[in-house]
Order: sequence, then structure tokens, then C-alpha cells
Amino acid sequence: MFERLFRSMERRAQTCVPETKSTPPWIALQLIGGPRWSSRDYASLARNGVMKNAVVYRCVRMIAEAAASVPFLLYEGETELEQHPLLALLRSPNARESGATLFERWYAFLQCAGNSYLQALTIQGEVRELHVLRPDRVKAIESAGGWPLAYEYCVNGRSARIGRDASGFLPLLHGSLFHPLDDHYGLSPIEPALNAIDVHNQGASWTKALLDNAARPSGALVYKGPDGAPNLTDDQFRRLKDELETGYQGAINAGRPMVLEGGLEWQSMSHSPADLDFANTRDVAAREIALAFGVPPMLLGIPGDNTYSNYAQANLALWRQTVLPLVARTAAQLTRWLKPKFGEALRIDYDIDAVPALSEAREATWEKLTGASFLTLNEKRAAAGYGPLDDGDTME
Repeated sequence: MFERLFRSMERRAQTCVPETKSTPPWIALQLIGGPRWSSRDYASLARNGVMKNAVVYRCVRMIAEAAASVPFLLYEGETELEQHPLLALLRSPNARESGATLFERWYAFLQCAGNSYLQALTIQGEVRELHVLRPDRVKAIESAGGWPLAYEYCVNGRSARIGRDASGFLPLLHGSLFHPLDDHYGLSPIEPALNAIDVHNQGASWTKALLDNAARPSGALVYKGPDGAPNLTDDQFRRLKDELETGYQGAINAGRPMVLEGGLEWQSMSHSPADLDFANTRDVAAREIALAFGVPPMLLGIPGDNTYSNYAQANLALWRQTVLPLVARTAAQLTRWLKPKFGEALRIDYDIDAVPALSEAREATWEKLTGASFLTLNEKRAAAGYGPLDDGDTME
């Protein structure tokens, strides 16, 4: 009985077909991928930002040239010095550059990398020359406590260590902009603006490619032939391809009408420039770039900027909010760095009266001080930024 039962189960297992589920053939098609942003190392920031983007280049040049045009002053206590070795060094730092040229590179590197380095060359303990170093060639060497102990300068496969001398003087000044996540290195304005820079650059590339393709968006020629001939022959395909390349591509053929025959139809496969509103997108990106650098968009010729009523107010905002704070910080850093070599009582300042953009504001201040009958002459001079006079403690 058991044998018959086992045979019956065996025959049933052989005759049963496993149950299967039929599924329709699905095809996943992804047309839009994630955005691809540029790298954030110094070389990429310099190439994709300054060297390939007119807005970034102009912002860097505008800030650096304006800041370098402000001359430095030297004070000993409250007395301004007209002649001094330190003042001569700032005006002529080395045999190749003037002071304005050297500090233009200093301010430009601050904008490009967020860091700038100034090296002092000493002879017998005296500072004789100043040189600006490329920031990507300098690396901080930390001490056991995490503070910069020295710096390493690398160029052409060779490296040199820049450390403190016997007197404790470090012949390298490191200037940096604020970085929220780094203890030693600064953050370049290009980095937070890099997404806007990529949009602006890709917009230019897209426009150029569109012009190269006769200012027409991409599309396809769809062939709808008669029954029995659904496809083009090889000769027809080659002839059509040659005609498209020679007769319709390039800026010289822009606007040339296309003659379609034999069942050909044009089908667009992308958005038109009007649909994308590309010009407005690039303007918005340019405004974000200018915002990161602290440059009013009106000074860059970007349309749609109604923040300032005129060009003079925009220029004044650039000087007061961006350029002069940068110059003041540099003057304070130079004072702290160089006064052990030239004198502890010395102080480096800048000549605000040499800024033409501030002339109207300065004249308005002078008129107010002139009419202030309750102030003494020395109080008026102090408010205007000048030193006191021996007989200036009078109301006249």
C-alpha cells in the first residue's frame, strides 16, 4: 500500500508544472541626471572661475585694483612719518614690483583662494624685500597643539621650509578670509558662488553650441515613407547627413530654411531658448556671483539692479563695504607682523583722503564739522581724521 502511495505521489510530482507569474517588460528611461559641479581645489577654482568667467574675473580685478590704489601711511604714536625705511619698503617692496603692483596680487589671491602669503627676505636680521607667494604652493605645518609652526613652500618639485628665525620672527605673513570649517585656511568667495559660476559658464557654452548649430535647438528628422519602404536607403541617409552638415550647420547658415521632402518631418527634442529663459537665468547667476564678492551688480553692467539709485552710490557701497575693510585688515596685519623689526611704536594705516570715490562724502563731513560751533578745532580735526594742533583747543 505504501509503495502504491509513493508511486502515486511521484507521478503527480512529475505531471505538475510549477506556477509562474508573467510580468510585462518594463524599461526605465532617465533623461535628466543630477547636476555635475566643478571641483573645489584651487586650480579648478582659478580655471573655472577667474579664467573662464568674465563676471568673476571682473570682480577680482575690481576689488584688487581698488584696494591696491589706496596708499599706506606710517605713524609713530600720533605723528605721521613722511620718511622711514618701513614706508620705503611698502612703496618699493622688491626690484621687480612697486607697492601697488605687489599688493594688487596680494588682494587678488585673497579673492581667488581665500588665502594670501607675503614673504619677507632678511639680510643680517633686516627686512630688505617683500614677495607675494602663490597660495597653492604654500602649506601650513602644524605644531603639536594644532597651531601653525612653520610653512612649506613647494615649487618645481622642490620644497623649502619657512620657519621662525633666532629672534622669533616668522618671515611669512598669512592673510586669510573667514572659513567656518577650517582652522588655518580661508574660504574664497569663488567657492560659495561656484554653483552660480557653473550655471553661468554652462549657459555660455550652451549658447555657443546653439549658434554653431544654426541657432536651432536639438531635434530629429522623422521619416514616414510609403508602405513597404519604412526606412531610408543607405544612399538616402548619407545624402541627407551630408546636406545637414554642409548646408545647415554653423553660424553662417543661421536662419536658412530647411526643405523637407519624401515624408521627412522635424520633431524638436529639447526646449527652446525662450522656454528656458536662458538670458534671465544667466543674469540671476551673475548677480549671485557679484553678491559673493561684495560687488554691486550695477558696476558690472548686470541688468535689473535697482538697489542703488545711481552709479556713484553703487561705487561708494563697493568702497565702504568691500574695499576699505580689506585694506584696513591688511594694514593691521602688516603692523603686527613688521613692527618687531622696525619699531614697536609704529603703526601702518591707509590714506582715506586719496580715494576719489569718497570725495563727496568727505566734503559733506567737512561742511558738517565746519558748522559745528560747539566743537573745538582739535575735536573737528580728530573727527576728520587729522592730528591735533598746539593751539587747536579753541572754538574758532
